[in-house]
Amino acid sequence: MKSCGLIVEYNPYHNGHHYHFQQAKEITGADCVIAVMSGNFLQRGEPALIDKFSRARIAVEQGIDLVVELPYFYAVQHSELFAKGAIRILDSLQTDAVCFGSEHGQIDEFQQLYQTIQHHHQEYQESLKDSLQQGHSYPKANEIAFYQVSNQQVALDFTKPNNILGFQYVKNIYDLDSSITPVTIERIKNDYHDLDIQHPIASATSIRQALLYQEEGSIEEAVPSYTNDVIAQYKKTHGTWHHWQVYFPLLKYRVLTMTISELQAIHGVKEGIENRIVETAKAASTFQEWMELLKTKRYTWTSLQRIFTHILTNSQKSEIENLLTDHHPKGFRILAMSKKGKEYLRYKKKSIEIPWYTSNKPPYPYQLIDERVDHAYYSILPMHSQQQLAKQPYLRPIIKDA
Repeated sequence: MKSCGLIVEYNPYHNGHHYHFQQAKEITGADCVIAVMSGNFLQRGEPALIDKFSRARIAVEQGIDLVVELPYFYAVQHSELFAKGAIRILDSLQTDAVCFGSEHGQIDEFQQLYQTIQHHHQEYQESLKDSLQQGHSYPKANEIAFYQVSNQQVALDFTKPNNILGFQYVKNIYDLDSSITPVTIERIKNDYHDLDIQHPIASATSIRQALLYQEEGSIEEAVPSYTNDVIAQYKKTHGTWHHWQVYFPLLKYRVLTMTISELQAIHGVKEGIENRIVETAKAASTFQEWMELLKTKRYTWTSLQRIFTHILTNSQKSEIENLLTDHHPKGFRILAMSKKGKEYLRYKKKSIEIPWYTSNKPPYPYQLIDERVDHAYYSILPMHSQQQLAKQPYLRPIIKDA
């Protein structure tokens, strides 16, 4: 049974994601499509619009066969660690191929750049370190290092976020000496950062903007009808979608009642940024204003959002760094699956070497951190919603038998 892996967030699942799924299945000839999906907080340090189980349900309804959660300590990280976690899970699942969307759209240049860096590994690492010390962001430091080792302008545009992620997927496949075959398709019709819906294939950013600042019906052109129904029902049931502004009072309270030493212990906090966080918190009246006051050349919007996520979830350096030391996942959590997904797990049962878990109950190895993170995510909802949704992780996965 041939399988293809997708590394996703589905925030929310839209027509572009459906195109990606269909193309991946066709190009790789996969019988089973496996999605490794971020949980309730995402790679760019944002809360997901709707919770992970709602997003997993949409995914299997649209044809994905198996939805596996990317653990929090990999999901809310810069591109290299995000990719490392996802590729390790897909390798553990013995996935045959990984298909990712990129602005570049050709796999050859990703592979050639990897080979170039391997031949100039020390020079690349030194350049990366120097650029970071000079105050460049991680993506910019990577671009500078790539240019220096290749002695020419790199073919991949590293101002584009999916090219950056795509390279890290390829790099981690080869670093792991995995048998996974990397495949890429070109993103079409939109840019990752587009703020307006201009086509049925629109960016997730533009869809979230339309939801949060316009009418619910404004996204109908850009998402499957099932996505639209689930999103609308979530707000009707729980009173809100999840975005940073609704967490702002809680986050500000957290920061202003923590000591400097407590802030310094939070994952991602370094170089004195804790002092700027406290001072700007006192002046800010909205989340947007806080971010504008806080961001610098060294600290990008995304890196600051990740720090805020770790503050909100009380994720400390010692805990996260300890979890990241494992060379392979201790297990993976299944959020949803189709009949084909169940067949794949049965087919691979004897050869998959790490355990999989169908709930957050012990002995699931990441139970404690997941529980804490989920409580932080649900904290802005009415109490009856918090109590209802907190039960989900301890139930069986969403199963689509039809």
